[in-house]
Amino acid sequence: MRRALAVAALLAVTASACSSQPPELAGYTRTPAPNTAGIALPDATAGGAPFTLAADPGGLLLVYFGYTSCPDVCPTTMADLRTALRALGDDASGVETAMVTVDPERDTDEVMAAYVRSFIDGAHGLRTEDPVLLADAAVELGAAYSVTEGEDGAIEVAHTAHVYVIDEHGDLLVTWPWGTEAPDMTSDLRILLSGR
Repeated sequence: MRRALAVAALLAVTASACSSQPPELAGYTRTPAPNTAGIALPDATAGGAPFTLAADPGGLLLVYFGYTSCPDVCPTTMADLRTALRALGDDASGVETAMVTVDPERDTDEVMAAYVRSFIDGAHGLRTEDPVLLADAAVELGAAYSVTEGEDGAIEVAHTAHVYVIDEHGDLLVTWPWGTEAPDMTSDLRILLSGR
């Protein structure tokens, strides 16, 4: 009997300890966390005004690097973000989305603004013709990209297909690799917002 009680007590303590663990995120984290608070890119949806890569106080910022003529990865990612935000309901008001074009020569301000807003109302389309500024933003978050011209004259664009979740201090909280599903994004956002 004593043994049974001891086992029951141990299980209760173990269950209590497990329940106090922080919820696990679907994306991955980096230590130390990169910080983008010192980086601002022109916002094509706001007349080129500087947009700092940091969330509003108490909120979150989702940042994605891509290009508007991407045939599949970019529209899929933006559609997944839209689905994830819709599932958040009213809590989505605390989350902003910004897509950074890695192909500014073809993605004009007008094209960027129309593209991001076709997926998410209020989304920011970030575009700079300064290659150093673009590279600085990408490198800080761990994104890579290239724009090359093939022998036939066709433009080839390659880019990292990750979404970066950033807090009000510009700290990278979590990265969602390509293939992270919308429900997992929503779950992560709920976890992160609950701690703000």
